[in-house]
Amino acid sequence: MDPTHTADTHSQEQEMTAATALPTTAPEATLATPTASTAPINLTDLTEASRAVILSYMDTLTTGDFDALREFFAPDVTWTLAGDLPLSRTWVGPGAILDEFVPAMVERFVPGTMELEFEGVVADGERVLAEWNTRAIAKSGLPYDQHCLAIFTVRDGRIAAVREYFDTLHAKNVVFA
Repeated sequence: MDPTHTADTHSQEQEMTAATALPTTAPEATLATPTASTAPINLTDLTEASRAVILSYMDTLTTGDFDALREFFAPDVTWTLAGDLPLSRTWVGPGAILDEFVPAMVERFVPGTMELEFEGVVADGERVLAEWNTRAIAKSGLPYDQHCLAIFTVRDGRIAAVREYFDTLHAKNVVFA
């Protein structure tokens, strides 16, 4: 057997082993986007930025300043209210959400009785899941205590989409009675 051949084979095996060895630490997660021209987006940074947008949105929501809320939405934002309520559909644009949907919902409660209690958020990339409780007295006179969940999609620092979920039967029986 040719000794140089054995050395070459051994050297190739070492190179292959070194090239295929598992890293000792996980590489930083990144996400490439179609709009990114050169550098990929760091997934950790994207997650934290998305979380910060929604936390700031929630803080602003509790003030009742709907004009300030408008700044959080992308021009083509969608808000989908799941279920079969009279307001269940996909609302498109900040105007439809803040000038039509929100007032149509809020007007069903006795003024000054609505309280929002935020439970928290979980974020992953551009998606943020938020939980909260809404408590109020409906104009029907019945107490409304609802656990809500929404999945927000944040793009370019603005809310691009929202899918909201809650017990629609409870809402139908109390708010839309």
